[in-house]
Amino acid sequence: MGRSTNSSSTSRTPSSLPPKRTGLLRALFALKHSYDGLLTTFRSESAFRQETALAIVLIPCALLLPVTPVERVMLIGSVLLVLLVELLNSAVEAVVDRISLDRHELSRRAKDCGSAAVLIALIICAMTWATVLWPLAKQWLHGHG
Repeated sequence: MGRSTNSSSTSRTPSSLPPKRTGLLRALFALKHSYDGLLTTFRSESAFRQETALAIVLIPCALLLPVTPVERVMLIGSVLLVLLVELLNSAVEAVVDRISLDRHELSRRAKDCGSAAVLIALIICAMTWATVLWPLAKQWLHGHG
């Protein structure tokens, strides 16, 4: 019996797998794969590019605003959460498309769930920024009113 002759099959028996990398070499390869994932997603997903542009604006603002360290972490963390969820959504979409480009209810459901997750992350980000900035805005308005 043996291996399948299907060229799209990538299954291997445990004995045919290359030895696993360990230590620093493993960490370096993991870092390269992470970089490749960021770059590929940036190039192929317009939503990720838009959210990255937003992060490029918001993260320096969070660093410059007169807020507590905890608030600063919340502001930056909420922006990074959006990028994280968008990366996961892109991964789900890629896997669904890899399996089949045909329309299917389960494919639609998976993609809709990924999209909903991004929406929730965006809402969390907006709520975090509004909650932290509201007292600053009130203070600024009272000082200039």
